[in-house]
Amino acid sequence: MFRFGVALVASLLGIAITLSLVVRSQGQQPLLLPEESKHLSQLRQLTFEGTNAEAYWSPDGEWLVFQSTRPPYKADQIFVMRADGSWVRVVSTGKGRCTCAYFTPDGEGVIFATTHLAGPEPPQVPKLDIPRYVWGVFPSYEIYLRRLDTMELIRLTDNEGYDAEATICWKTGRIVFTSYRNGDLDLYSMKLDGSDLKRLTKTLGYEGGAFYSPDGKRIVFRAYLPKTSEEVDEYKRLLQLGVISPPTMELFVMDADGRNMKQITKLGGINFCPAWFPDGKRIIFSSNHHDPKNFDLFVINADGTGLKRITYHPAPDLFPHFSPDGKWLVWCSGRNAEQPRQLNVFRAAWRD
Repeated sequence: MFRFGVALVASLLGIAITLSLVVRSQGQQPLLLPEESKHLSQLRQLTFEGTNAEAYWSPDGEWLVFQSTRPPYKADQIFVMRADGSWVRVVSTGKGRCTCAYFTPDGEGVIFATTHLAGPEPPQVPKLDIPRYVWGVFPSYEIYLRRLDTMELIRLTDNEGYDAEATICWKTGRIVFTSYRNGDLDLYSMKLDGSDLKRLTKTLGYEGGAFYSPDGKRIVFRAYLPKTSEEVDEYKRLLQLGVISPPTMELFVMDADGRNMKQITKLGGINFCPAWFPDGKRIIFSSNHHDPKNFDLFVINADGTGLKRITYHPAPDLFPHFSPDGKWLVWCSGRNAEQPRQLNVFRAAWRD
């Protein structure tokens, strides 16, 4: 949730995954490196086909929801599977492009963004002469709720601009998401039925990939807030084309109502996909601040102190998310990839 789509990840991480494939072909790197075993053990690969991203736990810790581009689908669709990687099934419509899924508090449904109403073909990012990664904030994205027991599909947003990157506070039932309305990409919250819409951020720039703390009192998110006139002009120009291309992103924390926003990283590079520890005091995230060619997982306190590196693999590590009991960490990685730009879902026991 940042919450990148699979297409964006492929663009952003091409160099890093290529490096990981070279290392793997030489047989020099195990799945779990010795320096990673301080916090991780019992590593298990859960997916083996397609390109997979944004795997998130169910409230009971028994299931995972994730997005994947795999045959016969042309773009990301939403899947669920058991926490051991079994019983994989698609729960989106199979049409358009999907992103950013998350379980409801009762575990009987998932929310996600999809473009399927605009047509069966997935929208494409326009070709632009930009040296950085670019991803589409397609106006056809709307947020839906899929009931897993009845397979009823319920529309939650109805907006001419982008609506996506949604997660839910399991304690309060509120959804936080990124939306293009009121002239910018901001964070909003709403009830689980789509009512009681509230705007949370108003600073010019992109805010996204938000997660509620376990108690529902705070939100962590990533942001690119352009400062110079040149940065502002480029951001607005690209936004009119339906894309964004942040040169940097940092992490922020704020109260659930949008007050007391505080920047907690000033690392440079791209810092994204933050998620809370179950204790609500720390945040795990992915960053390339230490190496522009690769992403690793890091931990930081919610006040911005205590930065600690978790992974060291030459393959990219992204989208970390803790099981509700804090015993397991799931994330997506290019380690053991069978083809260029492939990501798979991995699970490991967490050692604190």
